[in-house]
Amino acid sequence: MAEPHLNGRIETVRRFNRLYTREIGVLQEGFLHSSFSLTEGRVLYELAHRDKPTATMVRASLALDAGYLSRILSSFEKRGLVEKTPSEDDARQSLLTLTDEGRRQFAPLEERSTQQVGAMLAKLSESEQRQLVGAMQTIEKLISPGGETDSARKTSYLLRPHQPGDMGWVVHRQGVLYAQEYGYDEQFEALAAEIVAKFIQNYDSKRERCWIAEKDGEVVGSVFLVAKSKTIAKLRLLLVEPFARGLGIGSRLVNECVRFARQVGYKKIVLWTQSELLAARHIYEKAGFHVVETKPHHSFSKDLVAEVWELAL
Repeated sequence: MAEPHLNGRIETVRRFNRLYTREIGVLQEGFLHSSFSLTEGRVLYELAHRDKPTATMVRASLALDAGYLSRILSSFEKRGLVEKTPSEDDARQSLLTLTDEGRRQFAPLEERSTQQVGAMLAKLSESEQRQLVGAMQTIEKLISPGGETDSARKTSYLLRPHQPGDMGWVVHRQGVLYAQEYGYDEQFEALAAEIVAKFIQNYDSKRERCWIAEKDGEVVGSVFLVAKSKTIAKLRLLLVEPFARGLGIGSRLVNECVRFARQVGYKKIVLWTQSELLAARHIYEKAGFHVVETKPHHSFSKDLVAEVWELAL
């Protein structure tokens, strides 16, 4: 039996739990009006937002029983939502990846969840939103200080569609980072501004996308896929913040472009980059792109070698 002085606090926590589970729809029969249970939805989320995790990683993140998770993954595999590939580091482990069908079925869950939380926040003023988010971060730190396991928290991130304010961030960070890391002048920032302006002005949601990467509520990366023609897509403005590099975010952003391009029927993806951008070139090469054209030029106050890369789909 609880100590008397804890009774009021316990009731406060229970009341908050009842309120929040009602607000986010946990009590509904299907998770976010889908055929998935809440636990299945959480497993799909982990698979969609991690780069080829193992079952052990998913189980640790969600604190699930190993047998329960195994049954869920087996069901997903039978339904064509998940595929497994052997781990090169540990033969006893398999790397888990959502298939195109898995991502297709997860996409509406992601969208509904975003809309649901957005609607909840929209009822609040800017200061109230900051209060709410701050309170949630405090709860997270106090309840799980070493939690979701520190390694899971360090490597977890979110990919989402663009929203108001993101384009300004993209232009600003492109200008700042390329000036700091490569010495490009303000003409590069102007180019980034031109690209994002055209994207917003001519945006075709059926054939074009911008992905924004977030970690701990902070934007840490972005990429665009735009239509060059009916059969050719163009990958543009890949960026990952320095402190978020090494987590696989860059590769994940490029892989999302490739997945989406195949899904909507493009036959090829092209991109334009510079020979000195070694980290980006490594990501493109890993994704299957290859150089088809090089051209020396003087731009952004530097002598550069431009490269056109292609990926046949």
